[in-house]
Amino acid sequence: MAQETYERIRANPKFQAFVNKRNKYSIIMSILMIIAYYGYILLIAFDKPFLATKTGSGVMSIGIPMGLGVILVTIVLTWIYVRRANTEFDSEAEQIIKEATK
Repeated sequence: MAQETYERIRANPKFQAFVNKRNKYSIIMSILMIIAYYGYILLIAFDKPFLATKTGSGVMSIGIPMGLGVILVTIVLTWIYVRRANTEFDSEAEQIIKEATK
């Protein structure tokens, strides 16, 4: 019985569209995170003088707020993904499963 349900879910065009939409969204979010993280790492590797630029008359350089920014971007992107996954993706998956178990 479980195998039949599994095959009905896999054959459902709504499931295939759901998987494509979820995968595209995941790839976009991953690319955004990669740009933020590796962009910062590449700045560290290739433009140290820019990151060493002082902000004001203190001792803090511009690299510190940028590093904090990368951490904040990670938190925000994770929050956005989890929020969408817990609302839209979960409800769509639930509907597809209900259709297959009828």
